[in-house]
Amino acid sequence: MLILFFINVFLSSVFSNQMSNSNTSVQSLIRLLREELKGLYDTHEIESFIFYTFEFHLGYSQTDLLLKKEVQIPEQQLIKMNDVLRRLKQEEPMQYILGEAWFCGLKLKVTPDVLIPRPETEELVEWIIDDISHSNLKLRLLDIGTGSGCIAIALKKRLPNVEVWAMDVSNSALELAKQNAALNKVDVNFIQGDILNSSANFINQSALFDCVVSNPPYVLQSEKQTMKTNVLEHEPHVALFVNDWDPLLFYKAIINYSSRNLSRNGKLFFEVNEAKALEVSSLLQNNNFAAIEIKKDLSGKERMIKGAWQL
Repeated sequence: MLILFFINVFLSSVFSNQMSNSNTSVQSLIRLLREELKGLYDTHEIESFIFYTFEFHLGYSQTDLLLKKEVQIPEQQLIKMNDVLRRLKQEEPMQYILGEAWFCGLKLKVTPDVLIPRPETEELVEWIIDDISHSNLKLRLLDIGTGSGCIAIALKKRLPNVEVWAMDVSNSALELAKQNAALNKVDVNFIQGDILNSSANFINQSALFDCVVSNPPYVLQSEKQTMKTNVLEHEPHVALFVNDWDPLLFYKAIINYSSRNLSRNGKLFFEVNEAKALEVSSLLQNNNFAAIEIKKDLSGKERMIKGAWQL
């Protein structure tokens, strides 16, 4: 560990010297970023990192990167970009480095307290919108385990007439979600609660929900060895992993809650571990849900499920 520490200090010093040169141009900095990140990330990732770094720190577009190759980068910006490079070499996610992520066309603040929103979850949001947007009724929707608030905020933005609630066990996640709701100018009701506490009464209202959605922890502990370092060492494990001996723990709890708080024919939507899609489907069927549908994501993986409450 001590050797690794001195290596990191040395590399940081080298990068600082290279990137603090007042004559550093856009072109030379791009070349340096490509060289230093080669081998750690694929070419597509590296190019996206370059774009996001220049966009965030200099406001550059893709066109600017082509037209301003010879422009000299201010020293203060070079220092900040040096920090981006250092953290990328430690395989820290770019979204945490910049403190923001994009989801369904919305900019969200993200920190290591919450998961980074995923493209597959955007597909879940689109499915929900397609399913309930035709209703003329005043609908109530609950997002369980909201994290950054990405699902709840995206749904409220696209379905302004839906009354949206969002719950999470983490107060720090809820504070961030509230900031994201304000940033995107939507009204979402945020509440703190633990879905695994079956006796808890999260919302002291008699009105039922017409839709419940959740992207709960579903990665098995045994799957850790297959995961990338940027996820395993930086994203919150509490929002990712479940024990192998009870992989459907959260699904059971959410189904139990939904059976008491969904209106008749109310919809329950899940994002799931592709290896557990059929098991979640059976669980829904055994708990009086009907019209169960498993949906594949754009990669062909069974990652989404919905069912309708029948009692």
